[in-house]
Amino acid sequence: MRIAYQGERGAYSEAAALRFNASADLLPRETFEAVFVAVEQGAATHGILPIENTIGGTIHENYDLLLQHELPIVGEVKQPVVHNLLALAGTTHDMLRRVYSHPQGLRQCERFLRTLNVEIVATYDTAGSAKMIQDGQLRDTGAIASERAAEVFDLSILEAGVQDFAGNTTRFVLIGREATPLGPADKTTIVFTVPNTAGALFKALSVFALRDIDLTKLESRPIPERPFEYLFYADLSATREDLPCARALMHLAEFAPLLRTLGSYPRWQEPESESADS
Repeated sequence: MRIAYQGERGAYSEAAALRFNASADLLPRETFEAVFVAVEQGAATHGILPIENTIGGTIHENYDLLLQHELPIVGEVKQPVVHNLLALAGTTHDMLRRVYSHPQGLRQCERFLRTLNVEIVATYDTAGSAKMIQDGQLRDTGAIASERAAEVFDLSILEAGVQDFAGNTTRFVLIGREATPLGPADKTTIVFTVPNTAGALFKALSVFALRDIDLTKLESRPIPERPFEYLFYADLSATREDLPCARALMHLAEFAPLLRTLGSYPRWQEPESESADS
């Protein structure tokens, strides 16, 4: 397995890829779009993408990319995210004039950043921010990034655990060229539209409620070429191979102008903690 991820070594996407498969070969890419291209062109067998965070919410860009590319979701992983304020060795708080990080990293540390009285600069990656500081020897700049990023780019941790909430977690999805799930599938992600008529969304959701299929997530996204009309992304607690789910999707297809299954895959199971005598 070779997994493409967005960012530099030390990025949370790298950690999520290794959390899913510790022996995977990893392929860093600068953008999320480049992750899709790497899989499409065969440079990687799979790609990993952050899809939602418990503080920052949904990563909308990746929902849009899932629709644009014909690469199914085949797995998921949940990665705990612990942000740290990093800087060159010898840098102190009063020397900082700016802080770099990915927009999601900045969003997840808003309360802490408001206490610093510095310029906040969005960059392409959390670990990439650490790299920029090391490459430029920026003694007046800090980065919000992981502990591993500090190790990779030889930076000091000025403050640890600066995210706004302790339970900060990001859910990642894995994409592949083939629709074969990476384990027994029990979850499905779909995208659909509904007619612009009264009760249309209620009717769409009822096809799942009538069959006792739980929706664990429902997300709307605007359709750029059709102002004030929306795509709806939904996560279902069922695989499309299950008869109730298959019938629900057939029912929805009868009146939904667009319906596409983005993948059936196994939901993430947290690794069991090691026992005391292991």
